[in-house]
Amino acid sequence: MLYSLIIFNFLDPYHTNKRKIINDPVHGFIGISSELIFDLISHPFFQRLRRIKQLGVTHLVYPGATHSRFQHAIGAMHLMEMAIGVIRSKNHIISQEEEEATLIAILLHDIGHGPFSHTLESTIIPHMPHEHMSAFLMNELNRQFNGKLSLAIAIFSGRYHKSFLSQLVAGQLDMDRLDYLKRDSFYTGVTEGVIGSDRIIKMLNVVDDQLVVEAKSIYSIEKYLIARRLMYWQVYFHKTVVAAENLLAMVLKRARQLILSGEKLFSPPSLLFFLENSLSGTTPRDLPSGTIINGEVMKNFTGLDDDDIMSAVKVWAGHKDLTLSLLAAWYTHRSLYHIEFRSTEFPALMIAQLQKEVGSKYGIPPDETDYFVFTGHISNYAYRTEDEKIRILYNNGSLADISDVSDILNVSVLSKTVIKYFICFPKSIYSPGIYLI
Repeated sequence: MLYSLIIFNFLDPYHTNKRKIINDPVHGFIGISSELIFDLISHPFFQRLRRIKQLGVTHLVYPGATHSRFQHAIGAMHLMEMAIGVIRSKNHIISQEEEEATLIAILLHDIGHGPFSHTLESTIIPHMPHEHMSAFLMNELNRQFNGKLSLAIAIFSGRYHKSFLSQLVAGQLDMDRLDYLKRDSFYTGVTEGVIGSDRIIKMLNVVDDQLVVEAKSIYSIEKYLIARRLMYWQVYFHKTVVAAENLLAMVLKRARQLILSGEKLFSPPSLLFFLENSLSGTTPRDLPSGTIINGEVMKNFTGLDDDDIMSAVKVWAGHKDLTLSLLAAWYTHRSLYHIEFRSTEFPALMIAQLQKEVGSKYGIPPDETDYFVFTGHISNYAYRTEDEKIRILYNNGSLADISDVSDILNVSVLSKTVIKYFICFPKSIYSPGIYLI
């Protein structure tokens, strides 16, 4: 309760609501449409997103990718306002209250992201997806704002009777995806991800309470699905990005192990809380009573950002523990793992051989070599027909799935879940062709 009062004392006396305009490099000028939205943007929970990179460690591959979750959330809200205007213009009723609530739902959809976004999602609180944390923080904000977010939470969680509003927040053509593809493409310079988000939005419509797109947008939808597939493999799952993500996760894993064994490590207080407490949660999206998230967890989570992680990692690079210092120094100086991908799992004999070489080269005890040599896998698909479908609306009122009417999309390829197995190990022990058996 004290934490909430501190937040309100911070907000109320010093903030005057104004119709601010934000100059966004991707979408241009973005207006803030209500005083409640202004207050939510000004709230410390949301301001924290300025200090969380949208693409985690991807800037180590694409140097321009330093944009934040804050920018993405504002951009998604802007697209949502456009989408609501388009749908209204086609004689579908959306009240002012519903509009504001839907804007709030998309504005806060990523508020539960932790440091470096997806990179450390399972490291800070294992088995706690950011969507669950977002729902919890939205409920907390609803309490602080005297129930003004109740409708936004219903839309966010898919419990509102107008399903198409929830689809605009989380669906095949939601404003989240339309913003992050265009934004991430802009900041990485990967032009394959450029999509016609404005045209897709202008072609949106609603039939039987379901979001559809008009037939004139077929080519834009095809481009969107292809761009999404390319961005995942070229940016989000770029092999060096995967190597960097795993290295940073291993640094935190080793730090936690040392702290739980009684070792004293430098750490900002909010980070130390999560290293000292091995929390985990598998709560549903609406987070009923009994969740592991309490006031102490919330206070520390909302005080945690990328800066806390990096300040600790830089100090740990000089720690007496050899494993921690090596991993932390490698991440700090971008000396990343070597990584190899293949379509089948890597043999145990190969892993054991590499771990033995690491132990010999660096003097690492056998029970710690799995920090330096390990395997994993990544998987992705662009469009699966079993999920919510992208429906194309024709002038005669008929509907068809994009997979049935597209003459260039190979749906069997786009809908297939592609699994790639990887192995990571230090570059210093890599010899081309020797280990890839």
